[in-house]
Amino acid sequence: MAMELVKENIECEQLLGENFSDTVLKGEYVIPDTHPDVSEVLLLDAIPCIISTEVMQDKVFVEGQIEYTILYLAKEEESTGVYSTNYTGKFSNYVELPGVEHRMLCDSSCYVEHMECGIVNERKIAVEGIVKLKVEVYKNYEFEVIKDVTGSQDVQMLKNPATVDKIVGTISGDLIAKSHMQIPMENPQIGNVLKYDVKINKKDIKVMEGKVLIEAHALVGLLYRGKDTRDIIYMEDDIPLSKEIDFDGVNPTMNNYTEFKVEAIECEIKEDDLGENRIVDVEALIKSSTKVMYKEEIDIIEDAYSPSELMQMNKKDYELNVMHGHSISQTIVKSSIELEGNPKIAKIIMCSGTVCVTDKKLVEDKIIVDGVLNAEILYKTFDEEKYVYTVNEEIPFNSSIDIPGCKIDMQCIAKTCLENIEAVIEADTIAIKAVVEIYGRVNYITHKEFLIDMEPLEGELPEKKASLTIYVVQHGDTIWKIAKKYHTTIDDLVKLNNTENPDAIRVGNKLIVPGRAII
Repeated sequence: MAMELVKENIECEQLLGENFSDTVLKGEYVIPDTHPDVSEVLLLDAIPCIISTEVMQDKVFVEGQIEYTILYLAKEEESTGVYSTNYTGKFSNYVELPGVEHRMLCDSSCYVEHMECGIVNERKIAVEGIVKLKVEVYKNYEFEVIKDVTGSQDVQMLKNPATVDKIVGTISGDLIAKSHMQIPMENPQIGNVLKYDVKINKKDIKVMEGKVLIEAHALVGLLYRGKDTRDIIYMEDDIPLSKEIDFDGVNPTMNNYTEFKVEAIECEIKEDDLGENRIVDVEALIKSSTKVMYKEEIDIIEDAYSPSELMQMNKKDYELNVMHGHSISQTIVKSSIELEGNPKIAKIIMCSGTVCVTDKKLVEDKIIVDGVLNAEILYKTFDEEKYVYTVNEEIPFNSSIDIPGCKIDMQCIAKTCLENIEAVIEADTIAIKAVVEIYGRVNYITHKEFLIDMEPLEGELPEKKASLTIYVVQHGDTIWKIAKKYHTTIDDLVKLNNTENPDAIRVGNKLIVPGRAII
């Protein structure tokens, strides 16, 4: 029966590198005709998102758009009032990354590093700032290795277990968050919606047998101005999300990493039974992307030979990406914002923030992460004209993620998410407390030689000139090396020498070998 090679396909994903690029945004925007003149800009909320990513030779081209919400003070008949307006901008830039090629996989993200808004004139504002782009490029490759040989009775194989990281796939899901908020009677009814957003927190993803369970919460925020009043009201609604997504081949022993993106938001104001605008319906589409991976134990053929015929073996060295470990930790960020020189605070209306990673490094057994929390507070003052005001503060923080066994020469990835932020008044300061979630993953590159082909050679083995040979074990010898050298089998050596533990041979031991060495 002819010898048949049983092969296994190994698919791997290797992080080639990551890099950043600063994109400068500048733009002037006209106040809509339906809005009054700008007196003072209160708040600029800028939310960037990636629209498309294209990997090119040695660089990545990223396109995106940014949504601006601007709150400003305008003069009214008796005093001032708060208004808002929305604009959309676009951006694009290249991120240099030597070695990357077209069709490689790419994860891209962006965040606002700095953004400010000024007044050009009473009917025009200018926005200027920096959006930082980040790309991570992965090389996806696959190769076949021999895992077994069938059809031949005497092929001897030396197998050793090896661990290979495999990716089952990326699972996409659509989750719908629906909020139904009722404005209480102690608050004024809605006159104008100034700002609304949806943020995802409290994420909990479980890989189950044949499916993935996605659970999270959508925090819906609504800022509005009351009807026939200057009062500014902020409301929140925490909506639980849950969805099961079927996916063949996954099980609870596997690892996962999930990212969420708020794709679209719709806000509708409705009247209650009294005909007042006190009902707010917000619906958001949230897209989830879950990458499921696992470590597979496979027996790799390190060496092979035949006692009865000559064999040609082809081996090849491959680079393998190994995920050493990943983990999630939470850190509490605290700070106080001094209000010296600003209007005195009467009440906090709204507190919001964003977080980003500014630096990361590997030390023994952990990832050290530096980041910045950008906190922004809208508050009510005692001033009649500037009855609302905003302050913001960039708060640096430092945290660590325990990854036992990681070394400084490995690769790491770190990502942050703002889980919660709150602000309270303390004398003439505002105390900020935030919970930041940090995800870290450590990889390293290793080299491994795989047997990729094996075939018989023409010709015959040299004839043995002695029926038995006494062999003295040398340094570096193993029972496998001796059996291969003399074109016999380990079983024959064990039986002939009555050896209980063939792996325990020592230098100087004498073994009886059937046949003579082939030199």
